[in-house]
Amino acid sequence: MKSIQNKDLGLLLLRLTNGGLMLFHGINKIKTPMESIHELSEDLSAAGLPGFFGYGVHITEFLAPILLIIGWRTKIWSGLMAVTMIFAIYAVYLDEVFMLNPETGAWAIETQFYYLMGAVVLFFTGGGRYALSSKHWLD
Repeated sequence: MKSIQNKDLGLLLLRLTNGGLMLFHGINKIKTPMESIHELSEDLSAAGLPGFFGYGVHITEFLAPILLIIGWRTKIWSGLMAVTMIFAIYAVYLDEVFMLNPETGAWAIETQFYYLMGAVVLFFTGGGRYALSSKHWLD
């Protein structure tokens, strides 16, 4: 029996999933942009990072997911999403890295790690054939 294999369809599904789920976070943040920037800036400053990075979160949680979904310059936007997730884990979830969720027994930061690794995979692979910029040198 011949195995079914379609890497480009897999990359499309990863872009739709990672971008689509992250977009909900971005939509939530742009509903109250000044409040979310203030909260993000406080979290980043408390972790010893520049507070102005909070502005970038709106780009990487709203604009980047939209561009990932359509597959425009996937490597750039997934790279920025990965960096954002590294900062988020460091600034907000660092104390949970070695913890389990008490209700489910799952890793406490599994959602954040999923976003990070999905973005890392897309950074290394590009968006695939079903991406808007699939012929672009960055994909």
